[in-house]
Amino acid sequence: MDDFNIERIDDVIHGRLRLGVMAYLSTAGSADFTTLKQKTQSSDGNLSVQLRKLEEADYVEISKAFVGKKPQTTVILTETGRAAFVAYLEAMRKLIDEASS
Repeated sequence: MDDFNIERIDDVIHGRLRLGVMAYLSTAGSADFTTLKQKTQSSDGNLSVQLRKLEEADYVEISKAFVGKKPQTTVILTETGRAAFVAYLEAMRKLIDEASS
């Protein structure tokens, strides 16, 4: 198979923590910061930095609100993010198919 192109692997998504966030949000659609932190087993600081990178790429939308007196950060997968994640998975499938041929 000659159609695999390493350039199709999205570096924004490919990082372990960002990939975990995208995978979780691809089924959940949205999640609060605490849930993402637990699911990805990350620290506050690391998750914040990685979410900022995803937000800068327009892959997620981050909103902050107060629930009662407690701040709550919600992360939502954007349509751009969903399309990028699907393209990422397809690029990985092609890599795997090529490797197993």
